[in-house]
Amino acid sequence: MRLLLVEDDDHVAAALSAVLAKHGFQVVHARNGEEALRAVLPDTHPDKPPFGVVLLDLGLPDQDGYQVCGKLRTLTSTPVIMVTARSDVRSRIHGLNLGADDYVVKPYDTGELLARIHAVSRRTGATEDTAQGGAGDDALRLGSVVIELSTRQVSVDGSSVQLTRKEFDLLALLAQRPGVVFRREQIISEVWRTSWEGTGRTLEVHVASLRSKLRMPALIETVRGVGYRLVAPGAA
Repeated sequence: MRLLLVEDDDHVAAALSAVLAKHGFQVVHARNGEEALRAVLPDTHPDKPPFGVVLLDLGLPDQDGYQVCGKLRTLTSTPVIMVTARSDVRSRIHGLNLGADDYVVKPYDTGELLARIHAVSRRTGATEDTAQGGAGDDALRLGSVVIELSTRQVSVDGSSVQLTRKEFDLLALLAQRPGVVFRREQIISEVWRTSWEGTGRTLEVHVASLRSKLRMPALIETVRGVGYRLVAPGAA
């Protein structure tokens, strides 16, 4: 897999590139936002396959990392993993709202980073397979919320809501069985396709992001100590 590493510190980039190369990644290093945006353009390297993942450090010298993430999302559907020193939930939700697929908080363990890269790439591959071989115009309707499974579109009161891949997968999973409590372990297994325990915090952030984007905080209910369930609008 080709991986775009956006990192302004050459020493950090060299060390990380060496680790990633040992795990089979072909790393392309961009030192700033402008280089990153130029690298993802389809005509930059027409003879090479597209990137499988973009690993985006937010501390860039020329542009705010959040701005770069937003611009990347307009240019490519390649999954973006943010690398940030900001551990607060609000900052992570902001990144997800801009189109990031996941995040890693500094300082991070290399094993954690590799697990997130593999989880994102696996999920992306499954999404593409579904899009190519998916059937029909299946849609889930929950009050004012419409979830179109075949096109992966979500709307509320007729207005489209832009979700990341995992946000859509999480919502679709819960919406297929309204009122049923999904255990955290089950959600992580089906959406992230991993049993890695560290993904639990990522799940919480994605739930918070969904509540914010849909403007329906009560739609996804937290069942303490167990998991989450979707409460259909108007349900008692």
